[in-house]
Amino acid sequence: MLASPLLKSRQLLHDEFGEVNPCLREPRDLFAAFSSSGPLQAPRWPIECEVIKENLHHIEWVPPQPEYFYQPTGNEKLPEIVGEDKGTVVYQLDSVPTEGSYFTSSRVGGKRGIIRELAVTLQGPEDNTLLFESRFESGNLQKAVRVDTYEYELTLRTDLYTNKHTQWFYFRVQNTRKDATYRFTIVNLLKPKSLYTIGMKPLMYSQLDASTHNIGWRREGNEIRYYKNNRDNGQQLFYCLTWTIQFPHDQDTCFFAHFYPYTYTDLQCYLLSVMNNPVQSQFCKLRTLCRSLGGNTVYLLTITNPARTPQEAAAKKAVVLSARVHPGESNGSWIMKGFLDFILSNSPDAQLLRDIFVFKVVPMLNPDGVIVGNYRCSLAGRDLNRHYKTILKESFPCIWYTRNMIKRLLEEREVLLYCDFHGHSRKNNIFLYGCGSSDRKHWLHERVFPLMLSKNAPDKFSFHSCNFKVQKCKEGTGRVVMWRMGILNSYTMESTFGGSTLGNKRDTHFTTEDLKSLGYHVCDTLLDFCDPDRTKFMQCLAELKELLQQEIRKKFNELGQDTDLEGSWSDISLSDIESSTSGSDSSLSDGLPLHLLNIAHEVNQKKKMYKKKKKKPLQTRKQRNEQYQKNNLMRELKLTEDVPERAGFASTLQKQPTFFRNSENASSSTMRNDKPRLNEVLRGRDKGTSLDPSKMASLILTKNTERMQTEKPGFTVSCSPKRSTNPSQEPVPDRKPNWSRNRYPATKRGRATMTVYPSLHIYTYP
Repeated sequence: MLASPLLKSRQLLHDEFGEVNPCLREPRDLFAAFSSSGPLQAPRWPIECEVIKENLHHIEWVPPQPEYFYQPTGNEKLPEIVGEDKGTVVYQLDSVPTEGSYFTSSRVGGKRGIIRELAVTLQGPEDNTLLFESRFESGNLQKAVRVDTYEYELTLRTDLYTNKHTQWFYFRVQNTRKDATYRFTIVNLLKPKSLYTIGMKPLMYSQLDASTHNIGWRREGNEIRYYKNNRDNGQQLFYCLTWTIQFPHDQDTCFFAHFYPYTYTDLQCYLLSVMNNPVQSQFCKLRTLCRSLGGNTVYLLTITNPARTPQEAAAKKAVVLSARVHPGESNGSWIMKGFLDFILSNSPDAQLLRDIFVFKVVPMLNPDGVIVGNYRCSLAGRDLNRHYKTILKESFPCIWYTRNMIKRLLEEREVLLYCDFHGHSRKNNIFLYGCGSSDRKHWLHERVFPLMLSKNAPDKFSFHSCNFKVQKCKEGTGRVVMWRMGILNSYTMESTFGGSTLGNKRDTHFTTEDLKSLGYHVCDTLLDFCDPDRTKFMQCLAELKELLQQEIRKKFNELGQDTDLEGSWSDISLSDIESSTSGSDSSLSDGLPLHLLNIAHEVNQKKKMYKKKKKKPLQTRKQRNEQYQKNNLMRELKLTEDVPERAGFASTLQKQPTFFRNSENASSSTMRNDKPRLNEVLRGRDKGTSLDPSKMASLILTKNTERMQTEKPGFTVSCSPKRSTNPSQEPVPDRKPNWSRNRYPATKRGRATMTVYPSLHIYTYP
């Protein structure tokens, strides 16, 4: 119907037979994250952070033998914290954003200027002081204090702009000695429980071993103890992790870490290799989902085989996977890497999965936190996995755009499964957290996928550690929000920092290969879950019902009640028999982003300052007169109280009678300003006093002092009761005056109106 020569647009695709395909051609490099031939995007750091100009790279290596848990002997030492008082600071970051500050901007390379040398300067070749460093991607050592020849106390940096979340650690030491036994003690961990109490060992990496023997990260350490800090600051309880180590070489450069690091640069190198692969780039499209708060790219991968027809493309279901919303949980990245390795491979199972699914993958949700070495938060100082319901797109862009992408995806097709990869700090093995459905039609269906996964990876995955209770404090998590958006199979995958207690891997640490293999098992379980032959699905469903009955019987026996499950046992609420165990710091929401809170605080402060500086409105003449009369009244009351203390006042007035000689003939019109309230007050305060106008002159105060001085310059009118302006004449103490309770008119002098105020003190001199 449409002939290709008649088409004016070149955006329509044509198949090999020359027929028109109504699919638009994809724009070139419109949404590309970076050019396949160009350099990687350099990480952007907050402008307060110093960054060393070194590119770190660690080789991947699998230990040939299982790495077993540490077995306590009971003789482990618990060193008391000495601190800077008795120790020597050999490394300290002094330009670290902490609580009270907030993120403002970022740049490549972090802080401007010359990068200072923070480690101590060695005094010579015999100086065996270790040289510490952590100003690189994912590093987070704050301070090192040397308390003995081979003993150091370490303080971890908290998540930027906060005063909490210390669990992840990653730092470098140099100038090692082979034959010495070193002790390291981290002094400011916050969690009361840890896998270090049940045998977990820290990781060590030797550059000499990597370059000469191709040996990478390995579990090392002895005398490992996790205990409460002996110092109490009155606000937080801190815990210590201590271990001893013997370095394999002299003058070596070694690294220590909580778990196998996987940085933002590692991710970009992997994605660049995918783009440069001519086969993988055909069915894996790399796009920019958004920019993080710090300006780093959040990548989105769309993985699927091209469909033959539009109907076939529309029939595909979707699977959404994400990782590293918590930056310190690097085990999520290793599972994601294993998944990507398999789904991008030439395996027949991988090709089948790409034929029937559209995979949407966000491999690193929180690149800012990964770059700066945070354990849990973004640069907003908040846990992103509590803000999936947010409307603050600018403050939480990674979460907002991820949720929006899934919302649009749900409008196009069914999303079969959502899974967010995490790490767990208190339990061994790998397990899932899901959302239990109250719909009888899909009862227990959300538990089928985890049960299948436990059968495919029996030595790593523990179904009995799974939990499907929806807690209120988890309403803002990705798992619960996606479930409420309509995704029945919505999970959080928790992988331990430690190892396995199952099967032939019992009491051994997980390696990167173990975690990557779980990514493969996720793909394998997807095929079983979606198999047109529903035999496996129905078998798992029947097994789940049996397991549930056993759990209900167990609960009833613990309560001492009889159990009769022949009837409506399926009506029992599953939330009543499930525990509320959690591996993370549970909170409904940890508040608004810090930069918004601080901006609001600054605005409020400016408003308060503006209100203080704001001028008072102009007053009318009536208001000014009322204020004037009020002030005079207050002065009257105050001076009346002071009259008994000035006994010389009356005698002074008696010596100057001439000034008041005309007061008896004053016009009554000058009494128009008299206030009844003032008279009432004076009557109450001066009760029993009187003033005889024939014997004692009235006290007169002019309303226009300057005019009175002009007309009668020989007299001085003063309101000061303490002294006169003439030093030669002082008031003579005398008896207390007997003031009258009535006012008397003053004499008119031209246009100057004179008013009598009996309580005011006036001194006149010849």
